[in-house]
Amino acid sequence: MTQLHTPKASRNQETGRLSFIRPVSPPPRRLDGRGGTADGTSGSRAGNFSSVPAPHRTVRRSLLVTSAALSSLALTAPAALAAPGPSTSPSATPPAHMSSVGGARLGQPGAQADLGDGAPVLPKGLTARSWIVADAESGEVLAAQNAHWRLPPASTMKMLFADTVLPKFPKSEKHTVVPADLAGIGAGSSMVGIKEGETYTVHDLWLGVFLRSGNDAVHVLSAMNDGVDNTVREMNEHAEELQALDTHVVSPDGYDAPEQVSSAYDLTLVARSGLQKKDFREYCSTVRAKFPGDTEKKKGKEVRGTFEIQNTNRLLSGDSDISVYQGIAGVKNGNTTNAGATFTGVAERDGRVLLVTVMNPAKNEHNEIYKETASLFDWGFKAAGKARPVGELVAPRSAAGATAQPGSTASPGEAGGAADTASAQAAGDRSGSGGMGMALALAGGALVVLAAAAFLVNRRWPLPDLVRRRSRP
Repeated sequence: MTQLHTPKASRNQETGRLSFIRPVSPPPRRLDGRGGTADGTSGSRAGNFSSVPAPHRTVRRSLLVTSAALSSLALTAPAALAAPGPSTSPSATPPAHMSSVGGARLGQPGAQADLGDGAPVLPKGLTARSWIVADAESGEVLAAQNAHWRLPPASTMKMLFADTVLPKFPKSEKHTVVPADLAGIGAGSSMVGIKEGETYTVHDLWLGVFLRSGNDAVHVLSAMNDGVDNTVREMNEHAEELQALDTHVVSPDGYDAPEQVSSAYDLTLVARSGLQKKDFREYCSTVRAKFPGDTEKKKGKEVRGTFEIQNTNRLLSGDSDISVYQGIAGVKNGNTTNAGATFTGVAERDGRVLLVTVMNPAKNEHNEIYKETASLFDWGFKAAGKARPVGELVAPRSAAGATAQPGSTASPGEAGGAADTASAQAAGDRSGSGGMGMALALAGGALVVLAAAAFLVNRRWPLPDLVRRRSRP
């Protein structure tokens, strides 16, 4: 059996869905840079959430937020203004106009922060092209810089791959690798060491994806998912559903490719979605595990050994020049020639859960991506409750559907006023009894309002007791 080293208290626990949204990943189904990748640092180096049921909501609370739902319709979906088409190469400076998904300030170039009384100043020495600090539960963006700048994501793209494909296959399913499964892997890719003719469980393959950032594991899982082209299509569809509209997938493993881009904002959305899944949480928080090796014949018997793999996320596993970050629980790192170093992390401290994404620090020092991420985590935990949010992490389209569709140019009055009144009048005419028909139509409209209110009530993702970290080696 493959051995996992994860936080004991949170391993394999799931008592309820964390999300304020219904699942948006595909249903289950039976059945990194050109010239080299080095996931995780600026050089050649590259826990589990325990889940709890959502708190019981009272009728009183629902009624209290109904007015808030009405007043915030313009702040949910209409913020999702479509980003421009993907660029074949990142610009040297952030565009003057970027997507405003999540709020207008997130589409402005430069650092965005609104420091309240007692909030610390932003960390000094940040060199990343783009970064974001957000509350994982409330979705509030505490600060950001060039949050929607479309940049190559490197292996952080594997978060979207996992969020799309992971629900499709039970972890116990076995697959024997054939040559076609490993076709098309880019030169210099990070690999976990999958061999043709060997059999692996889906569980093994996901460990290879998350711990070693193995492009070979990604390609085998993509082959199981009807091929790379189908997987890329599904990933793009899932990104659109999540409102990760800066993202354009070309290669499922994050290997540099023309027009393959994402943003700090989108990667944070994807991580937040993935962390709703128990297996995703388990894999991204695993520090080390045993991976199946080659099958050999010894004394006439076939024997298959294992070898240890370790997570390349240095805030989780530590390194010579960086300690394990207090409360860290994942998520994914990357490094390619074109993207530089990229990273999305999640951490908990004193009941507060933060997500931080950092893309491409200009400072070329060992583990710089993790040092800048750690400084942003430190700032976020100190600023939480003091700094005023500059935006929000939006809900997936299916959850926002109770309010308005992304990209809608109609005002709340136009979308829910005259049109709804006309519908109500038509219903009254059809009923033969104007009063009863109107009452029924208005009742239906009230349900829509209550659905919007319920969306707001449940926007917070309950993640208490996120991590109970055991001591690290």
